[in-house]
Amino acid sequence: MSSAYSAHAHIPPRPSGRIASWLSARDRALFHGVATHHWPGADRVLPRLSHGANHGLLWFGTAAGIAAVGGSTRARRAAVRGLASLALASLAVNTVGKRSVRRVRPVLDSVPLIRQLKRQPITTSFPSGHSASAAAFATGVALESKGWGAVVAPVAASVAFSRIYTGAHYPSDVLVGAALGVGAAFAVRGLVPTRGQIPAPGRPYTEAPALPAGQDLVVVVNKRSGSAAAKAALVRDALPRAEVVECEPDALSAELEKAAQQGRAIGVCGGDGTVNRAAVVAAARGVPLAVFPGGTLNHFAYDLGIEEVQDTCRALESGDAVKVDLGRFTPGPGPDGEPGHFLNTFSLGVYPELVRIREHWGPRIGGWPAGILAAAEVLRGERPLEATIGEHKGRRRALWMLFAGNGMYQRLGPTPGRRLDLADGLLDVRVVHGGRLPGLRLLAAALAGPLSRSPVHAAQRLRRVWISGLAPGTLLAYDGEVAPAPEEFVIDKAHEALTVYRPLQQ
Repeated sequence: MSSAYSAHAHIPPRPSGRIASWLSARDRALFHGVATHHWPGADRVLPRLSHGANHGLLWFGTAAGIAAVGGSTRARRAAVRGLASLALASLAVNTVGKRSVRRVRPVLDSVPLIRQLKRQPITTSFPSGHSASAAAFATGVALESKGWGAVVAPVAASVAFSRIYTGAHYPSDVLVGAALGVGAAFAVRGLVPTRGQIPAPGRPYTEAPALPAGQDLVVVVNKRSGSAAAKAALVRDALPRAEVVECEPDALSAELEKAAQQGRAIGVCGGDGTVNRAAVVAAARGVPLAVFPGGTLNHFAYDLGIEEVQDTCRALESGDAVKVDLGRFTPGPGPDGEPGHFLNTFSLGVYPELVRIREHWGPRIGGWPAGILAAAEVLRGERPLEATIGEHKGRRRALWMLFAGNGMYQRLGPTPGRRLDLADGLLDVRVVHGGRLPGLRLLAAALAGPLSRSPVHAAQRLRRVWISGLAPGTLLAYDGEVAPAPEEFVIDKAHEALTVYRPLQQ
Protein backbone atom coordinates (compact mmCIF):
# COMPACT_ATOMS: atom_id res chain seq x y z
CA MET A 1 0.00 0.00 0.00
CA SER A 2 2.74 2.43 1.01
CA SER A 3 4.83 1.62 -2.07
CA ALA A 4 1.85 2.22 -4.37
CA TYR A 5 1.14 5.52 -2.65
CA SER A 6 4.80 6.51 -2.98
CA ALA A 7 4.83 5.72 -6.69
CA HIS A 8 1.67 7.76 -7.23
CA ALA A 9 3.11 10.71 -5.31
CA HIS A 10 6.12 10.97 -7.63
CA ILE A 11 4.23 10.93 -10.95
CA PRO A 12 5.67 13.87 -12.93
CA PRO A 13 3.20 16.63 -13.92
CA ARG A 14 1.63 16.46 -17.37
CA PRO A 15 3.01 18.75 -20.13
CA SER A 16 -0.20 20.79 -20.10
CA GLY A 17 0.18 21.31 -16.37
CA ARG A 18 3.79 22.43 -16.79
CA ILE A 19 2.74 24.92 -19.49
CA ALA A 20 -0.05 26.29 -17.32
CA SER A 21 2.31 26.65 -14.37
CA TRP A 22 4.89 28.41 -16.56
CA LEU A 23 2.27 30.81 -17.98
CA SER A 24 0.95 31.57 -14.51
CA ALA A 25 4.46 32.28 -13.27
CA ARG A 26 5.17 34.60 -16.18
CA ASP A 27 1.82 36.31 -15.66
CA ARG A 28 2.60 36.99 -12.00
CA ALA A 29 6.14 38.08 -12.82
CA LEU A 30 4.89 40.58 -15.39
CA PHE A 31 2.32 41.88 -12.92
CA HIS A 32 5.09 42.32 -10.33
CA GLY A 33 7.29 44.09 -12.90
CA VAL A 34 4.54 46.62 -13.69
CA ALA A 35 3.83 47.16 -9.99
CA THR A 36 7.45 47.84 -9.07
CA HIS A 37 8.37 49.94 -12.10
CA HIS A 38 8.21 53.73 -11.91
CA TRP A 39 5.94 55.19 -14.60
CA PRO A 40 6.43 58.99 -14.75
CA GLY A 41 3.15 60.90 -14.55
CA ALA A 42 1.00 57.76 -14.46
CA ASP A 43 0.12 57.94 -10.76
CA ARG A 44 -2.19 60.90 -11.34
CA VAL A 45 -3.76 59.77 -14.61
CA LEU A 46 -4.22 56.00 -14.75
CA PRO A 47 -6.12 55.41 -11.47
CA ARG A 48 -8.56 58.18 -12.39
CA LEU A 49 -8.93 56.83 -15.90
CA SER A 50 -9.60 53.35 -14.55
CA HIS A 51 -12.20 54.71 -12.14
CA GLY A 52 -13.82 56.80 -14.89
CA ALA A 53 -14.37 53.67 -16.99
CA ASN A 54 -16.54 52.07 -14.28
CA HIS A 55 -19.92 50.99 -15.64
CA GLY A 56 -18.90 52.27 -19.10
CA LEU A 57 -19.35 55.92 -18.11
CA LEU A 58 -16.16 56.99 -19.89
CA TRP A 59 -17.33 55.39 -23.13
CA PHE A 60 -20.84 56.80 -22.95
CA GLY A 61 -19.30 60.25 -22.59
CA THR A 62 -16.86 59.57 -25.42
CA ALA A 63 -19.69 58.42 -27.68
CA ALA A 64 -21.63 61.61 -26.97
CA GLY A 65 -18.52 63.64 -27.76
CA ILE A 66 -17.91 61.83 -31.04
CA ALA A 67 -21.51 62.36 -32.14
CA ALA A 68 -21.47 66.04 -31.18
CA VAL A 69 -17.99 67.02 -32.37
CA GLY A 70 -17.98 64.79 -35.44
CA GLY A 71 -21.20 66.33 -36.71
CA SER A 72 -21.57 63.73 -39.46
CA THR A 73 -23.67 60.64 -39.88
CA ARG A 74 -20.51 58.54 -40.03
CA ALA A 75 -19.42 59.87 -36.63
CA ARG A 76 -22.83 59.17 -35.12
CA ARG A 77 -22.80 55.65 -36.55
CA ALA A 78 -19.33 55.09 -35.10
CA ALA A 79 -20.54 56.19 -31.66
CA VAL A 80 -23.60 53.93 -31.80
CA ARG A 81 -21.58 50.96 -33.06
CA GLY A 82 -19.04 51.47 -30.30
CA LEU A 83 -21.75 51.41 -27.63
CA ALA A 84 -23.44 48.36 -29.17
CA SER A 85 -20.11 46.51 -29.18
CA LEU A 86 -19.51 47.53 -25.57
CA ALA A 87 -22.92 46.24 -24.54
CA LEU A 88 -22.32 42.84 -26.13
CA ALA A 89 -18.84 42.55 -24.61
CA SER A 90 -20.12 43.43 -21.14
CA LEU A 91 -22.92 40.88 -21.46
CA ALA A 92 -20.48 38.14 -22.50
CA VAL A 93 -17.97 38.89 -19.75
CA ASN A 94 -20.46 39.22 -16.92
CA THR A 95 -22.70 36.28 -17.81
CA VAL A 96 -20.17 33.76 -19.10
CA GLY A 97 -16.57 34.89 -18.65
CA LYS A 98 -16.43 35.65 -14.96
CA ARG A 99 -18.53 32.60 -14.05
CA SER A 100 -16.35 30.19 -16.04
CA VAL A 101 -12.99 30.97 -14.41
CA ARG A 102 -13.20 32.12 -10.79
CA ARG A 103 -9.75 33.59 -10.44
CA VAL A 104 -8.80 35.45 -7.27
CA ARG A 105 -7.73 39.08 -7.66
CA PRO A 106 -3.98 39.87 -7.40
CA VAL A 107 -2.38 40.45 -4.00
CA LEU A 108 -1.60 44.17 -3.70
CA ASP A 109 1.54 43.96 -1.54
CA SER A 110 3.80 45.08 -4.38
CA VAL A 111 1.45 47.80 -5.71
CA PRO A 112 2.16 51.28 -4.27
CA LEU A 113 -0.75 52.62 -2.26
CA ILE A 114 -1.05 55.75 -4.42
CA ARG A 115 -1.90 53.57 -7.40
CA GLN A 116 -4.51 51.37 -5.78
CA LEU A 117 -8.19 51.98 -6.41
CA LYS A 118 -10.14 53.47 -3.53
CA ARG A 119 -12.78 50.76 -3.92
CA GLN A 120 -11.38 47.39 -4.83
CA PRO A 121 -13.52 45.25 -7.18
CA ILE A 122 -15.18 42.25 -5.60
CA THR A 123 -15.86 40.17 -8.72
CA THR A 124 -13.51 37.49 -9.99
CA SER A 125 -10.38 38.61 -11.79
CA PHE A 126 -10.65 36.73 -15.09
CA PRO A 127 -11.33 38.23 -17.60
CA SER A 128 -11.07 42.01 -17.28
CA GLY A 129 -14.44 43.61 -17.94
CA HIS A 130 -12.92 47.09 -18.24
CA SER A 131 -10.50 45.85 -20.91
CA ALA A 132 -13.28 44.08 -22.78
CA SER A 133 -15.43 47.22 -22.80
CA ALA A 134 -12.52 49.44 -23.85
CA ALA A 135 -11.45 47.16 -26.69
CA ALA A 136 -15.03 46.61 -27.84
CA PHE A 137 -15.82 50.32 -27.94
CA ALA A 138 -12.59 51.28 -29.70
CA THR A 139 -12.90 48.47 -32.26
CA GLY A 140 -16.56 49.22 -32.93
CA VAL A 141 -15.75 52.89 -33.53
CA ALA A 142 -12.81 52.02 -35.78
CA LEU A 143 -14.86 49.62 -37.91
CA GLU A 144 -17.16 52.52 -38.79
CA SER A 145 -14.64 55.39 -38.79
CA LYS A 146 -10.88 54.84 -38.91
CA GLY A 147 -10.22 58.45 -37.95
CA TRP A 148 -12.26 58.33 -34.75
CA GLY A 149 -10.92 54.85 -34.06
CA ALA A 150 -7.38 56.26 -34.07
CA VAL A 151 -8.48 58.90 -31.56
CA VAL A 152 -10.14 56.41 -29.22
CA ALA A 153 -7.56 53.60 -29.42
CA PRO A 154 -4.91 55.22 -27.14
CA VAL A 155 -7.53 55.92 -24.49
CA ALA A 156 -8.78 52.33 -24.66
CA ALA A 157 -5.24 50.97 -24.41
CA SER A 158 -4.59 53.22 -21.40
CA VAL A 159 -7.72 51.96 -19.65
CA ALA A 160 -6.66 48.35 -20.26
CA PHE A 161 -3.15 49.00 -18.95
CA SER A 162 -4.54 50.88 -15.93
CA ARG A 163 -6.15 47.68 -14.73
CA ILE A 164 -2.70 46.10 -14.32
CA TYR A 165 -1.15 49.33 -13.05
CA THR A 166 -3.71 49.71 -10.26
CA GLY A 167 -3.44 46.05 -9.27
CA ALA A 168 -6.99 45.17 -10.28
CA HIS A 169 -6.01 42.46 -12.80
CA TYR A 170 -3.23 40.22 -13.98
CA PRO A 171 -1.92 40.87 -17.53
CA SER A 172 -3.60 37.72 -18.84
CA ASP A 173 -6.96 38.96 -17.52
CA VAL A 174 -6.49 42.14 -19.56
CA LEU A 175 -5.35 40.36 -22.73
CA VAL A 176 -8.25 37.91 -22.74
CA GLY A 177 -10.72 40.67 -21.90
CA ALA A 178 -9.43 42.79 -24.78
CA ALA A 179 -9.69 39.82 -27.14
CA LEU A 180 -13.29 39.27 -26.08
CA GLY A 181 -14.01 42.96 -26.69
CA VAL A 182 -12.59 42.85 -30.20
CA GLY A 183 -14.58 39.70 -30.90
CA ALA A 184 -17.77 41.39 -29.67
CA ALA A 185 -17.23 44.31 -32.06
CA PHE A 186 -16.81 41.96 -35.01
CA ALA A 187 -19.87 39.99 -33.90
CA VAL A 188 -21.91 43.20 -33.98
CA ARG A 189 -20.56 43.89 -37.46
CA GLY A 190 -21.68 40.43 -38.51
CA LEU A 191 -25.21 41.24 -37.35
CA VAL A 192 -25.28 44.84 -38.60
CA PRO A 193 -22.81 45.43 -41.46
CA THR A 194 -20.93 48.69 -41.61
CA ARG A 195 -21.51 51.05 -44.51
CA GLY A 196 -18.15 50.07 -45.94
CA GLN A 197 -19.20 46.41 -46.19
CA ILE A 198 -22.14 47.20 -48.46
CA PRO A 199 -21.08 48.54 -51.87
CA ALA A 200 -22.91 51.65 -52.99
CA PRO A 201 -25.09 51.32 -56.10
CA GLY A 202 -22.73 51.45 -59.05
CA ARG A 203 -25.01 50.70 -61.96
CA PRO A 204 -25.73 51.77 -64.54
CA TYR A 205 -22.47 53.72 -64.74
CA THR A 206 -22.49 56.81 -66.93
CA GLU A 207 -20.11 59.63 -67.62
CA ALA A 208 -20.82 63.23 -66.72
CA PRO A 209 -18.85 66.42 -67.36
CA ALA A 210 -15.68 66.58 -65.25
CA LEU A 211 -15.81 69.80 -63.25
CA PRO A 212 -12.49 70.15 -61.38
CA ALA A 213 -12.67 72.56 -58.43
CA GLY A 214 -16.34 73.07 -59.32
CA GLN A 215 -15.74 74.77 -62.67
CA ASP A 216 -19.11 75.59 -64.34
CA LEU A 217 -21.05 74.26 -61.34
CA VAL A 218 -23.77 76.21 -59.55
CA VAL A 219 -24.57 74.90 -56.05
CA VAL A 220 -27.91 75.91 -54.52
CA VAL A 221 -28.04 75.71 -50.72
CA ASN A 222 -31.28 75.62 -48.72
CA LYS A 223 -30.43 77.81 -45.72
CA ARG A 224 -33.16 76.15 -43.63
CA SER A 225 -32.11 72.52 -44.16
CA GLY A 226 -30.37 70.78 -41.25
CA SER A 227 -26.64 71.49 -41.45
CA ALA A 228 -26.73 72.94 -44.98
CA ALA A 229 -25.53 76.40 -43.92
CA ALA A 230 -22.44 74.90 -42.28
CA LYS A 231 -21.85 72.56 -45.24
CA ALA A 232 -21.99 75.54 -47.63
CA ALA A 233 -18.69 76.80 -46.22
CA LEU A 234 -17.14 73.37 -46.80
CA VAL A 235 -18.39 73.38 -50.39
CA ARG A 236 -16.85 76.82 -51.02
CA ASP A 237 -13.50 75.68 -49.62
CA ALA A 238 -13.48 72.41 -51.57
CA LEU A 239 -14.80 73.87 -54.86
CA PRO A 240 -13.34 77.38 -55.22
CA ARG A 241 -14.48 77.72 -58.85
CA ALA A 242 -18.11 76.84 -58.14
CA GLU A 243 -20.81 79.43 -57.63
CA VAL A 244 -22.58 78.79 -54.31
CA VAL A 245 -26.02 80.37 -53.87
CA GLU A 246 -27.70 80.30 -50.45
CA CYS A 247 -31.44 80.92 -50.48
CA GLU A 248 -34.63 80.60 -48.47
CA PRO A 249 -36.97 77.67 -49.22
CA ASP A 250 -39.43 79.93 -51.08
CA ALA A 251 -36.73 80.89 -53.60
CA LEU A 252 -35.38 77.37 -54.05
CA SER A 253 -37.22 76.45 -57.27
CA ALA A 254 -36.29 79.70 -58.99
CA GLU A 255 -32.61 79.39 -58.04
CA LEU A 256 -32.50 75.78 -59.23
CA GLU A 257 -33.91 76.80 -62.61
CA LYS A 258 -31.24 79.50 -62.89
CA ALA A 259 -28.55 77.01 -61.95
CA ALA A 260 -29.69 74.63 -64.69
CA GLN A 261 -29.42 77.40 -67.27
CA GLN A 262 -26.08 78.82 -66.10
CA GLY A 263 -24.02 75.73 -65.27
CA ARG A 264 -23.12 72.39 -66.82
CA ALA A 265 -24.52 70.68 -63.72
CA ILE A 266 -26.71 71.50 -60.73
CA GLY A 267 -25.31 71.20 -57.25
CA VAL A 268 -27.64 71.05 -54.26
CA CYS A 269 -27.00 71.12 -50.53
CA GLY A 270 -29.90 70.30 -48.24
CA GLY A 271 -32.14 67.51 -47.02
CA ASP A 272 -34.16 64.97 -48.99
CA GLY A 273 -36.95 67.43 -49.77
CA THR A 274 -34.46 69.94 -51.18
CA VAL A 275 -32.66 67.26 -53.18
CA ASN A 276 -36.04 66.11 -54.53
CA ARG A 277 -36.74 69.54 -56.02
CA ALA A 278 -33.26 69.73 -57.51
CA ALA A 279 -33.61 66.25 -59.00
CA VAL A 280 -36.87 67.17 -60.74
CA VAL A 281 -35.25 70.23 -62.34
CA ALA A 282 -32.09 68.31 -63.31
CA ALA A 283 -34.08 65.50 -64.93
CA ALA A 284 -36.31 67.93 -66.81
CA ARG A 285 -33.35 69.99 -68.08
CA GLY A 286 -31.16 66.98 -68.84
CA VAL A 287 -28.23 68.06 -66.65
CA PRO A 288 -26.42 65.96 -64.04
CA LEU A 289 -26.95 66.52 -60.32
CA ALA A 290 -24.26 66.87 -57.64
CA VAL A 291 -25.63 66.16 -54.15
CA PHE A 292 -24.03 67.52 -50.97
CA PRO A 293 -25.89 66.05 -47.96
CA GLY A 294 -26.96 68.85 -45.65
CA GLY A 295 -30.23 67.68 -44.09
CA THR A 296 -31.15 65.59 -41.09
CA LEU A 297 -31.47 62.13 -42.66
CA ASN A 298 -30.07 62.41 -46.24
CA HIS A 299 -31.35 58.98 -47.29
CA PHE A 300 -30.80 59.47 -51.02
CA ALA A 301 -27.22 60.70 -50.67
CA TYR A 302 -26.29 57.94 -48.25
CA ASP A 303 -27.79 55.24 -50.46
CA LEU A 304 -25.50 56.55 -53.21
CA GLY A 305 -22.54 56.21 -50.86
CA ILE A 306 -22.17 59.99 -50.48
CA GLU A 307 -21.70 61.03 -46.86
CA GLU A 308 -19.29 63.96 -46.98
CA VAL A 309 -18.64 66.93 -49.23
CA GLN A 310 -15.37 65.33 -50.39
CA ASP A 311 -17.22 62.28 -51.73
CA THR A 312 -19.06 64.45 -54.25
CA CYS A 313 -15.94 66.50 -54.98
CA ARG A 314 -14.08 63.35 -56.06
CA ALA A 315 -16.86 62.46 -58.47
CA LEU A 316 -16.92 66.00 -59.91
CA GLU A 317 -13.16 65.85 -60.42
CA SER A 318 -13.32 62.58 -62.38
CA GLY A 319 -16.75 62.96 -64.02
CA ASP A 320 -18.04 59.67 -62.58
CA ALA A 321 -21.81 59.28 -62.24
CA VAL A 322 -24.65 56.77 -62.19
CA LYS A 323 -28.17 56.69 -63.54
CA VAL A 324 -31.01 56.45 -61.03
CA ASP A 325 -34.78 56.06 -61.22
CA LEU A 326 -37.21 58.82 -60.33
CA GLY A 327 -40.43 57.79 -58.60
CA ARG A 328 -43.57 59.43 -59.95
CA PHE A 329 -47.24 59.88 -59.02
CA THR A 330 -49.74 61.27 -61.53
CA PRO A 331 -51.42 63.68 -61.14
CA GLY A 332 -49.11 65.45 -58.72
CA PRO A 333 -49.91 67.99 -56.02
CA GLY A 334 -49.78 71.02 -58.34
CA PRO A 335 -52.84 72.62 -59.98
CA ASP A 336 -51.66 71.78 -63.51
CA GLY A 337 -51.91 68.02 -63.07
CA GLU A 338 -48.20 67.46 -63.75
CA PRO A 339 -46.64 64.41 -62.03
CA GLY A 340 -45.14 64.66 -58.59
CA HIS A 341 -41.79 62.93 -58.04
CA PHE A 342 -39.97 61.16 -55.22
CA LEU A 343 -36.39 59.95 -54.88
CA ASN A 344 -36.98 57.92 -51.73
CA THR A 345 -40.51 57.22 -50.51
CA PHE A 346 -44.18 57.91 -51.10
CA SER A 347 -46.86 57.15 -48.50
CA LEU A 348 -50.52 57.43 -47.56
CA GLY A 349 -52.21 56.90 -44.20
CA VAL A 350 -50.70 57.63 -40.82
CA TYR A 351 -47.25 58.55 -42.10
CA PRO A 352 -48.18 61.88 -43.75
CA GLU A 353 -49.89 62.98 -40.56
CA LEU A 354 -46.84 61.83 -38.59
CA VAL A 355 -44.61 63.96 -40.85
CA ARG A 356 -46.87 66.99 -40.38
CA ILE A 357 -46.76 66.75 -36.57
CA ARG A 358 -43.04 66.01 -36.54
CA GLU A 359 -42.29 69.07 -38.70
CA HIS A 360 -44.41 71.20 -36.37
CA TRP A 361 -42.60 70.14 -33.19
CA GLY A 362 -39.14 69.41 -34.64
CA PRO A 363 -37.77 72.99 -34.49
CA ARG A 364 -38.89 73.25 -30.86
CA ILE A 365 -37.85 69.94 -29.29
CA GLY A 366 -35.61 68.26 -31.87
CA GLY A 367 -36.17 65.73 -34.65
CA TRP A 368 -36.18 62.40 -32.80
CA PRO A 369 -38.28 63.55 -29.82
CA ALA A 370 -40.70 65.13 -32.27
CA GLY A 371 -40.92 61.84 -34.20
CA ILE A 372 -41.75 59.90 -31.03
CA LEU A 373 -44.36 62.46 -30.02
CA ALA A 374 -45.88 62.40 -33.50
CA ALA A 375 -46.08 58.60 -33.58
CA ALA A 376 -47.83 58.50 -30.19
CA GLU A 377 -50.33 61.16 -31.20
CA VAL A 378 -51.06 59.71 -34.63
CA LEU A 379 -51.62 56.14 -33.47
CA ARG A 380 -53.92 57.31 -30.69
CA GLY A 381 -56.21 59.49 -32.78
CA GLU A 382 -56.17 58.34 -36.40
CA ARG A 383 -58.62 56.05 -38.19
CA PRO A 384 -57.86 53.78 -41.15
CA LEU A 385 -58.43 55.35 -44.56
CA GLU A 386 -60.47 53.71 -47.31
CA ALA A 387 -58.98 53.25 -50.77
CA THR A 388 -59.08 51.07 -53.86
CA ILE A 389 -55.60 49.75 -54.58
CA GLY A 390 -54.22 47.51 -57.31
CA GLU A 391 -51.60 47.16 -60.02
CA HIS A 392 -54.37 48.02 -62.48
CA LYS A 393 -57.84 48.01 -60.93
CA GLY A 394 -58.01 46.75 -57.38
CA ARG A 395 -60.53 46.31 -54.61
CA ARG A 396 -61.52 48.72 -51.87
CA ARG A 397 -59.95 48.14 -48.45
CA ALA A 398 -59.19 49.82 -45.15
CA LEU A 399 -55.53 50.50 -44.46
CA TRP A 400 -53.34 52.21 -41.92
CA MET A 401 -50.52 52.94 -44.32
CA LEU A 402 -49.39 52.50 -47.91
CA PHE A 403 -45.66 52.84 -48.51
CA ALA A 404 -44.03 52.91 -51.96
CA GLY A 405 -40.24 53.04 -52.12
CA ASN A 406 -38.23 54.14 -55.13
CA GLY A 407 -36.31 50.87 -55.35
CA MET A 408 -36.27 47.89 -53.03
CA TYR A 409 -35.36 48.61 -49.42
CA GLN A 410 -33.59 46.01 -47.29
CA ARG A 411 -35.97 46.74 -44.43
CA LEU A 412 -38.09 49.55 -43.07
CA GLY A 413 -37.72 49.75 -39.29
CA PRO A 414 -37.87 53.13 -37.53
CA THR A 415 -36.30 54.68 -40.66
CA PRO A 416 -36.05 53.25 -44.18
CA GLY A 417 -33.18 50.83 -44.69
CA ARG A 418 -30.62 50.96 -47.45
CA ARG A 419 -31.27 50.35 -51.14
CA LEU A 420 -28.69 48.35 -53.07
CA ASP A 421 -29.97 49.32 -56.53
CA LEU A 422 -31.36 52.76 -57.37
CA ALA A 423 -32.15 51.85 -60.98
CA ASP A 424 -34.06 48.57 -60.62
CA GLY A 425 -37.28 49.86 -62.17
CA LEU A 426 -39.27 48.59 -59.17
CA LEU A 427 -41.50 50.01 -56.47
CA ASP A 428 -41.19 48.56 -52.95
CA VAL A 429 -44.90 48.58 -52.06
CA ARG A 430 -46.00 47.76 -48.49
CA VAL A 431 -49.53 47.99 -47.14
CA VAL A 432 -50.57 47.81 -43.48
CA HIS A 433 -54.20 46.65 -43.45
CA GLY A 434 -56.81 48.35 -41.29
CA GLY A 435 -57.82 46.76 -38.01
CA ARG A 436 -57.18 46.93 -34.30
CA LEU A 437 -53.82 47.71 -32.64
CA PRO A 438 -52.28 49.84 -35.41
CA GLY A 439 -49.01 50.20 -33.50
CA LEU A 440 -48.42 46.44 -33.48
CA ARG A 441 -49.44 46.19 -37.13
CA LEU A 442 -46.97 48.90 -38.14
CA LEU A 443 -44.24 47.24 -36.10
CA ALA A 444 -44.92 43.86 -37.73
CA ALA A 445 -44.70 45.46 -41.17
CA ALA A 446 -41.46 47.23 -40.23
CA LEU A 447 -39.85 43.97 -39.09
CA ALA A 448 -41.03 41.99 -42.11
CA GLY A 449 -38.97 41.70 -45.27
CA PRO A 450 -39.66 43.43 -48.58
CA LEU A 451 -41.54 40.35 -49.85
CA SER A 452 -44.18 39.18 -47.37
CA ARG A 453 -47.90 38.71 -46.99
CA SER A 454 -50.10 38.24 -43.91
CA PRO A 455 -53.54 39.29 -42.63
CA VAL A 456 -51.82 42.31 -41.07
CA HIS A 457 -49.63 43.56 -43.92
CA ALA A 458 -48.44 42.82 -47.43
CA ALA A 459 -45.25 43.69 -49.32
CA GLN A 460 -44.64 43.30 -53.05
CA ARG A 461 -42.38 44.35 -55.91
CA LEU A 462 -44.43 46.26 -58.45
CA ARG A 463 -43.84 48.58 -61.38
CA ARG A 464 -47.14 50.42 -61.13
CA VAL A 465 -49.82 51.01 -58.48
CA TRP A 466 -53.28 52.44 -59.16
CA ILE A 467 -55.13 54.13 -56.26
CA SER A 468 -58.61 55.63 -56.21
CA GLY A 469 -61.55 56.40 -53.95
CA LEU A 470 -59.66 58.58 -51.47
CA ALA A 471 -61.75 60.88 -49.32
CA PRO A 472 -61.30 64.66 -49.71
CA GLY A 473 -58.66 65.99 -47.36
CA THR A 474 -56.54 62.82 -47.42
CA LEU A 475 -52.85 63.64 -47.20
CA LEU A 476 -49.91 62.06 -48.99
CA ALA A 477 -46.19 62.38 -48.22
CA TYR A 478 -43.22 62.17 -50.57
CA ASP A 479 -39.59 62.60 -49.50
CA GLY A 480 -40.73 64.28 -46.30
CA GLU A 481 -43.07 66.75 -48.02
CA VAL A 482 -46.82 66.64 -47.30
CA ALA A 483 -49.60 67.57 -49.77
CA PRO A 484 -53.32 66.88 -50.37
CA ALA A 485 -53.90 63.64 -52.27
CA PRO A 486 -56.00 63.56 -55.46
CA GLU A 487 -59.05 61.28 -55.46
CA GLU A 488 -57.38 59.00 -58.02
CA PHE A 489 -53.77 58.66 -59.18
CA VAL A 490 -51.09 56.24 -60.43
CA ILE A 491 -47.65 55.58 -58.92
CA ASP A 492 -44.89 54.43 -61.27
CA LYS A 493 -41.28 55.26 -62.14
CA ALA A 494 -39.28 57.18 -64.72
CA HIS A 495 -36.55 54.60 -65.32
CA GLU A 496 -32.96 55.92 -65.25
CA ALA A 497 -34.29 59.46 -65.59
CA LEU A 498 -31.60 61.18 -63.50
CA THR A 499 -27.80 61.34 -63.69
CA VAL A 500 -26.08 61.83 -60.32
CA TYR A 501 -22.38 62.30 -59.60
CA ARG A 502 -20.98 59.49 -57.49
CA PRO A 503 -17.32 58.47 -57.01
CA LEU A 504 -16.49 55.00 -58.23
CA GLN A 505 -13.92 54.37 -55.47
CA GLN A 506 -15.50 54.61 -52.00
